[in-house]
Amino acid sequence: MMLVWSRVWPPVLALSLIVALWELAVFSFDLPPYLVPSPMQVLEVLVERREALLSGCASTAMTSATGLAISAILGVTVGAAIASSRVLLRGVYPIASFLQTVPLVAVAPLLVIWLGYGAPPATAAAALVALFPVLANTIDGIRSVDPQLREVFALHHARRIQRWWKLELPWAVPQIFTGLRVATGLSVIGSIVGEFVSGYAGDRAPIGMIIMSAMRESRTDMVFAAIALSSVVGLTLFAVVSVTGGVLLRAWHPSARG
Repeated sequence: MMLVWSRVWPPVLALSLIVALWELAVFSFDLPPYLVPSPMQVLEVLVERREALLSGCASTAMTSATGLAISAILGVTVGAAIASSRVLLRGVYPIASFLQTVPLVAVAPLLVIWLGYGAPPATAAAALVALFPVLANTIDGIRSVDPQLREVFALHHARRIQRWWKLELPWAVPQIFTGLRVATGLSVIGSIVGEFVSGYAGDRAPIGMIIMSAMRESRTDMVFAAIALSSVVGLTLFAVVSVTGGVLLRAWHPSARG
């Protein structure tokens, strides 16, 4: 219990100080609500519009989590294939790196044309922007396998799938989950950008559309509330990935148990 508390209190204290300084700055400089709302005003709108905000949060969480799952499956699978072939490494990996430089905002309208409005293009945007960190870390992890261990598997005439499952994948777990932790935040960003273009208004509008609607109405407090909930989505996904990575790390890397 003390160990958990020792990890929790520093960020809680830092967040409390930030909120206190924020409230003090708004009060001291008499900032108008349409410019910078106070934390209390953001809390009030969170309570007053909780149904719409929680519904939007659930919608964005679903598209972000689905996009993250797709990026994890594709990133690990394609990354393992690329890492196992020098031809693919030299031919496909540079193209994947180039695609990472294309702005998502420029691609999002194409996703709407291809997939229509609503959740599908937002999910695709989340998967697209979260794919490269998983792919790159999977390739680096598999290629960093100890050559002597590869020789041991070769001496025992292990099949390719056996070597991947029993050596390369366990070895690459730390790097893969490092990429997934980066991808959690990117998946939320991708989902919200996709919602900016493909979202829909109404009672079940996602966070991206809530932000857009609030901006048009100069409801800065609503924008801050939606941003806060999007951060909660990202932190939740990060926690899930971290816990899952810790379990797999202890299962495949006994030395990490301590």
